[in-house]
Amino acid sequence: MIKLDIISDPICPWCFIGKARLDRALEKHPDHEFQIEWHPFQLNPDMPPEGMGRREYLEHKFGGKSGAIDVYGQIAKAATESGVEVNFEAIERTPNTIDAHRLIHWAGLEGVQTELVTELFRAYFQNGRDISDHGVLIDVAKSVGIDPDMIAKLLAQDVDKDGIRGRDKYAREKGVRGVPCFIVDDHYVVQGAQPPEMWDNVINEIAAKAAQDEQNGPTPA
Repeated sequence: MIKLDIISDPICPWCFIGKARLDRALEKHPDHEFQIEWHPFQLNPDMPPEGMGRREYLEHKFGGKSGAIDVYGQIAKAATESGVEVNFEAIERTPNTIDAHRLIHWAGLEGVQTELVTELFRAYFQNGRDISDHGVLIDVAKSVGIDPDMIAKLLAQDVDKDGIRGRDKYAREKGVRGVPCFIVDDHYVVQGAQPPEMWDNVINEIAAKAAQDEQNGPTPA
């Protein structure tokens, strides 16, 4: 198997689009070698725990209403071209994502991490749900088969918050400045929401190398 580490934030629209594009490539290669693991990166690490109103957030981040419209117009166009359904009008608040990242971490321990990330994207970008709300996170966990009572107990505590912040800090120290960021085989870094064709090439190269290695046989001691 080939490790594919994905650094992302569940409120990042380019992460949602990037995952959809990767998924399209993986569907064409059901025997792909990737073992996927998701890692935390908070777009807004200083966001108040209660989040903030969506309009206020966008206008502050992009220098006013016109800037926000321009940026999200480009994102909406890319989403449509990628076959990704988004409903930005349904999003009323921009949440703090520390608890969502904790849930993604716990989902990894349960073996359903990618499924949970998918549901978080859907909850936020398609249904406009506040993914900082513990009730929402418990619902999302339940939808992928994780014990909701266990998640409720964990969310009520500060379990793994420092760990998430530490992993976020580590990514930044390693040079990650934006997401999505994909790391292939602990070596090759791919930045941004790459098209499915790029992933087709990567998967084909991996398969060709594996076939060549098999043909050459084991390396002599």
